Amino acid sequence: MKALFISLLLLPLTAMAGLDEDVRALQNDWAEIKYRRPAAEQEKAFATLTKDAEAVRGRYAGRAEPQIWYGIIAASYAGARGGLGALSLAKDAKKAFEQALELDPKALDGSAYTSLGSLYYQVPGWPIGFGSDDKARELLEKALALNPDGLDSNYFYGDFLYRKGDHPGARRALQKALSAPPRPGRALGDEGRRKEIESLLAAMR
Repeated sequence: MKALFISLLLLPLTAMAGLDEDVRALQNDWAEIKYRRPAAEQEKAFATLTKDAEAVRGRYAGRAEPQIWYGIIAASYAGARGGLGALSLAKDAKKAFEQALELDPKALDGSAYTSLGSLYYQVPGWPIGFGSDDKARELLEKALALNPDGLDSNYFYGDFLYRKGDHPGARRALQKALSAPPRPGRALGDEGRRKEIESLLAAMR
């Protein structure tokens, strides 16, 4: 009876460990594809990884983190695919981020706000898509309120400002992104993101 009681107590800890491991695997696989695979191979690789992410979010339906990573991977698949077929993937990603916000808006330091905001400024607006610069700014500023010193929150805000022609604001955000602390277990993702930031800063010189 005592052993059963102890095992029941350990169940939430085991589930949490499984969630962390599964999310970490998605993060690592995403970074490998985005930053190490040739562009010509990325569409197929992201298609496979999107299926893996779908399975992970199915196992942890009540958690925001797998929803966020499904959305990030589906959005990356959309970017690699391009064309009209990408829009349905972007809409899937949007739904995943919205569901993550309903579950826990603070999960992964507000990453759902960051990622959803990035979709809103990269997807075409009506009548083709759901894009909106006003909505993008609102979401990205919410992300910064939750994670003011973060790498991604500042990078995407800087990228947004750059696209809107606010180069001084973009430069400030991107420089702040470069000073963000390293994220545990995200070395490849951090390295790749910092190279993107450097390229964007170089484009403004």
